Amino acid sequence: VRLKKMYLARFLRRYSVSRPPSRLRRALFYVPGNDQRKIAKVESLPLDSVCFDIEDGVAINRKQAARESIREIFLAGSFPNVEKLVRINAVGSGLEDEDLASLRDVVSQIDGLVIPKVETSAHLQKINTFLKESNAKPSLVLIAQVESAKSLVNLREICSNQPRLDCLVFSSEDLSADMGITRTPEAKELLYARSRLVMFAKAFGLQAIDMVCIDYKDMDQLKREATEASQMGYTGKQAIHPNQLDTINQIFAPSPQMIERARRIVEMNEIHQSKGAGAFSLDGQMIDMP
Repeated sequence: VRLKKMYLARFLRRYSVSRPPSRLRRALFYVPGNDQRKIAKVESLPLDSVCFDIEDGVAINRKQAARESIREIFLAGSFPNVEKLVRINAVGSGLEDEDLASLRDVVSQIDGLVIPKVETSAHLQKINTFLKESNAKPSLVLIAQVESAKSLVNLREICSNQPRLDCLVFSSEDLSADMGITRTPEAKELLYARSRLVMFAKAFGLQAIDMVCIDYKDMDQLKREATEASQMGYTGKQAIHPNQLDTINQIFAPSPQMIERARRIVEMNEIHQSKGAGAFSLDGQMIDMP
């Protein structure tokens, strides 16, 4: 039984983390908090997680409308079958205090807060203080967006001693602007940054969510990006359009062929272990202890 669990863990490692995450997040889908038309569509979408946005997706003169709309969503208990997140404005923006104040009396209904532009642990500490003062439920998680060079180099500090931190999100466009990177469809210029984020996520037992495919009509581009991210160890990808969801959900889930291969590995291991053999060959590949 122990060996069976170890082999299954080895197979599923790319889809999970070193400690149990709060829940599955293949697509992290953003909905502007003030857009009632888009909010009304949430119920019909194939979502693991929806993030009601007060930050970049909302104009300055519509922030208050977004706050009020999001508060009403939680007061009404809408969308009970999906993880409900709220993305506030960045700590230090001068807008985050109003965002948090608007959520204080509904914080018990919120599954998580997405914190943009996290550059130091102090940014998360401010949110933790608010949650403690508001008597937030222990299961409420924090999701940190990595959007700058400073954030990348401070990942160890950001991830350390943060019991509510559940996930890191790679924000490619803001990072590119911060570093003066010229973006290309191949995204080779982002390889190091993408790899660094997922490495720290795995080291600290966190989920890792990949960048937005900003050309939301190009399904081939989305498929390439999502496949690369999955191969790198990411557990999901940000989405900004409903048409992106099916592709992302499919790529960030094990295929029937992969599940069947895992089953065969477990069976073959049991046979070889009973014969006193450790490593064995399957389909021309050497299999040994994880």
